[in-house]
Amino acid sequence: MLARREHGTGARSIGGLAVFLLVLLATLGAHAQPPSFTLPGRKLDSREPWGAFLGKAAHTALGIEYRVQHPTSRVFLDPANLSRIVREGRLGDPERLAEFVRLLRPDITDTRLLVLFEVKPDNEESRDEGREQAGRYLAALNAAVDPDKKLTGGTGFQGALFLEFENGGALWQLSWRTPEPGVTLYRWNYRRKKPNASWKERAAQKAEELPLEEIKQRGELAEQAIRAAYEGGERPAGFQGQVYLPVDCR
Repeated sequence: MLARREHGTGARSIGGLAVFLLVLLATLGAHAQPPSFTLPGRKLDSREPWGAFLGKAAHTALGIEYRVQHPTSRVFLDPANLSRIVREGRLGDPERLAEFVRLLRPDITDTRLLVLFEVKPDNEESRDEGREQAGRYLAALNAAVDPDKKLTGGTGFQGALFLEFENGGALWQLSWRTPEPGVTLYRWNYRRKKPNASWKERAAQKAEELPLEEIKQRGELAEQAIRAAYEGGERPAGFQGQVYLPVDCR
């Protein structure tokens, strides 16, 4: 009996230690998560990183800007999937798409010019990822579309816009380029405050990396302000500045 009791006590001790370690690991994991994973302007329980927030703003701007530059094209933006693009873009029979690719979603697809773009942050890792994804989308589409409607990677899509959050205050720039067919890379940067200077004077200043504090303070307004500028809607509450679209920057 004594041996059994000792065995039982040992088992309980090991079990208690395991529970303690699990709780400790969970606690450490919770503290290890960066506070910047709370996204302003989104749902309170959002777990997206700041980079994803600025990525959404960039995707919004580039998608709308592409449509502005190509008003006679039929342009599909994410979340339109390949099945919808083939069907509504009149490229062929969507049933010819392999089932496992039908829900893939390219960032920008122009079914008049028959080109496709994948939008990524401007760094080598993302560029490689964009190249791989654009190639995968094109292969899937071109295996299903009519022979005279094959798509290629788009080229020549580039530009910049500025957000001025207050007179002479923070000036953000979103710029993009397409260094290879089908891959458009975007970059956010920042100009320091310079009271009583025009936005063009400040745009000529040295570009700096966008500070995290700036993103925390103003990030929730960026996508809303850009969309309102393109669509002619009301400015978001708290936005006292201007958006200078690519047509203003030329």
